[in-house]
This record gives sequence, C-alpha cells and structure tokens, in this order.
Amino acid sequence: MAHTNSNQKIHQGRNIKRFREMLGIKQEVLAYELGDDWNQKKISLLEQKEAIETNILREVAQILKIPVEAIENFDEEQAVNVIASTFHDNAVGVIVNNHNPIEKIIELHEEKIALYERMLKEKDDMMLRLEKLFERK
Repeated sequence: MAHTNSNQKIHQGRNIKRFREMLGIKQEVLAYELGDDWNQKKISLLEQKEAIETNILREVAQILKIPVEAIENFDEEQAVNVIASTFHDNAVGVIVNNHNPIEKIIELHEEKIALYERMLKEKDDMMLRLEKLFERK
C-alpha cells in the first residue's frame, strides 16, 4: 500500500529501481535472485508499479540488503526539497531520524566496503607470500 505525503504518493516501484541502480544491480540479477518465475521484463513492470505487494517488497528489500521501509517511505521530492531549502538558507542541515533508511543503507554498504578491503589486503598478502615462496625455488 502506498503512503501519502501531503498530496504526493510514494512510488514504490520507482524506489526499487533507484536503490537497485544505486547498488549497481541489474534487473536480470534481481529477477534471478527472486526466482524462476521472474525475468528482466517482469522486474521492469514491477518498477513501474506505484504500490507493490508486501511479500514482494520484503523479498526485494532482502535481496538488495536494505530495510523494507526504504522502499516504502523514500520520497525523492521530499528529500530534494529538504536539501534545497537547507542549501537556500545557507545552513548545514542535519536530518535526524531514528529510523532513517538511507542512513542504514549507507552503514550496511560501509561495512561491505570494509570487508572487501580486508579481503583484498588478505589476497595481496597471500600473493606476496606466494611470490617469495616461488623466488626461493
């Protein structure tokens, strides 16, 4: 069910598309993760829907590793208005919200980046050890 924000409706399909693109996930990959009865065309149609069934929202959120509330509540126009008014007032604005889905997404992806960096360092260390091993022979 779509939530209303004054006279503006949240477009859940568009939100799925935005988050999917921000995360660099192709429609085909999302379709594959959702299961056999999904394909790229079906994802394209899903992203055009204003309101999406709760069970599908949950599955998509789980695959994208974002809170379902991010898809349900993100209103780009509202975010742009807040940023614009903050910029216009020549002030640094901080939006404080205990359930800020964007903050949660950033936090999750910072954790992923840290993990990837550790994995790369371990790989580099292993390559150095292998090179030294081959030099000895």
